[in-house]
Amino acid sequence: MDKRFFLAIALTLVVIVATPLIFPNNTPPPSAASTDSTAVTSVAPTGATPPAAPGAAAVRPSVTTTPDSATRGTPPVHAETTAVSTARADIAFTSTGGAPLTVTLRDHRALGTRNGIPATIQHGGTPLLQFSVVTDGNTIPFAATSFAGTKSGTGTDHIVEYAATERGVHLVVRYAVDGSDQDAYLIHTQITVTGTTGKSFLLITLPRGFVSQEADPTEDATHLAYAFKPQKRSASSVAFGKLDPGERRTEEGPFTWIAAKSKYFLVALLADSVSTPFVQLDIVGAPRTGKVVTAGEATAIVDPSRGPVKFDIYAGPQEWTRLRALGRDFENVNPYGGWIEGVVQPFSTIVMRTLLWMKRTANVNYGWVLIIFGVVIRLALWPLNQSAMRSSIRMQRIQPELQAVQTKYKSDPAKMQAEIQKVYAAHGMSMLSPLMGCLPMLIPMPILFALFFVFQNTIEFRGVSFLWLPDISLKDPFYVFPILMGASMFVQSWIGMRNAPPNPQAKMMMYLMPVMFTVLFINFASGLTLYYTVQNLAALPQQWLLSNERTRAATAPA
Repeated sequence: MDKRFFLAIALTLVVIVATPLIFPNNTPPPSAASTDSTAVTSVAPTGATPPAAPGAAAVRPSVTTTPDSATRGTPPVHAETTAVSTARADIAFTSTGGAPLTVTLRDHRALGTRNGIPATIQHGGTPLLQFSVVTDGNTIPFAATSFAGTKSGTGTDHIVEYAATERGVHLVVRYAVDGSDQDAYLIHTQITVTGTTGKSFLLITLPRGFVSQEADPTEDATHLAYAFKPQKRSASSVAFGKLDPGERRTEEGPFTWIAAKSKYFLVALLADSVSTPFVQLDIVGAPRTGKVVTAGEATAIVDPSRGPVKFDIYAGPQEWTRLRALGRDFENVNPYGGWIEGVVQPFSTIVMRTLLWMKRTANVNYGWVLIIFGVVIRLALWPLNQSAMRSSIRMQRIQPELQAVQTKYKSDPAKMQAEIQKVYAAHGMSMLSPLMGCLPMLIPMPILFALFFVFQNTIEFRGVSFLWLPDISLKDPFYVFPILMGASMFVQSWIGMRNAPPNPQAKMMMYLMPVMFTVLFINFASGLTLYYTVQNLAALPQQWLLSNERTRAATAPA
């Protein structure tokens, strides 16, 4: 096949992968989450029209955000903290708004300047969630209300309850924490609002950001986003930098879950299995410092008129197996692939399940898992690649005949096409043989794409050291694997051109592609570069055998 085809494919892949790197979204600075001021949600009611049936449009309140100081001039509420522990986390609740404050993950460590201490999901010194009630044209922010808290329970099971009465409206927030390993990061939540007249709405404001726990806070900030799963559609996400300041995006529910996430951790609201209370999600572009996003703003709107609002809070790591066990498509909290999601997401699921199974079965470092995975993929594709390379050899053998036909009938395209078909048929080939011979070489690309996205949020790879690599989820600090990957690609191309007819285009690509891919992979996760290097090295024996076969074919009579 014409080498320009390979060049076009390669350039297309480079554009797809490199464009987000060269033109990244504006992202918040590392300290944005910790320095951002506390915000309380207020609402301008639009009337007493109740929400429509699930999935139908309805008139609902428009959500805006105002500073605490602007909330009716209410003096600061004295805060008391209540702590509970599960099998894997320590959860702190605050009487300020009756909300979860921090979640400390004992199985995960903070990296970078905070290296060694347990990772903590927190939003500066403010609660992770904030609640408000809109009723009769008035807004009651929980954060400006004096809550009385109680704690009960035995063993590892705890119940934390906050109650308050404000303007005749009785508010009760109840948290049930199951200390078992299965529900280690779950908080079963129930909010009861009584004493309202007319239509009312409960607003749940998600975290506006997170204090980074990573060695590279700036890179971590690029993953700050809100994700949501409508009941009848696939999961979606909105990065903090996608919206201009003040720009509003309204998503209609009902929702299965809504989440705020960083690269490896998240806080999510999971709908009750019986009823789905999240009828609308409002996401608003937050202020920026210069060209950089400082935070995000997202508020879930709930109809509390049907009784107590029940949902689960998941505050923990993005462990694929754990998220999948919770059901509700929760493992897809990171919708991969953008406009090619339909192709990448299934491959990502297959790749994740395979890597986790290999880890459990072999019980070796994830670096060795990636090496074994790369070799296995190359061996599995050996027959297809063998067929493709032999098809290329046959194409080289019949090139003189094809060129003779093209020269002889260049003034008669129809006759030329018919004669070319005869040449292919005489050698047991068809007009599609060149294309079919190339397709097997493209099969590994979806797996490579899947790994590219998997490495962006898979906490299983976080902090895993291998050989000289301190963390396979980050780039190679010494650039060894990117250089080795480029060198192995060059050797593979050089072997493939042995005993082949002279081709200036192929020779140019032999030098150009390794340089391009080395530059492209230099800032990718070192584990991904390790996998691709192994793929190249594992392909060398097959390339050598086919090169020798080409030599024998070249000396045989055509």
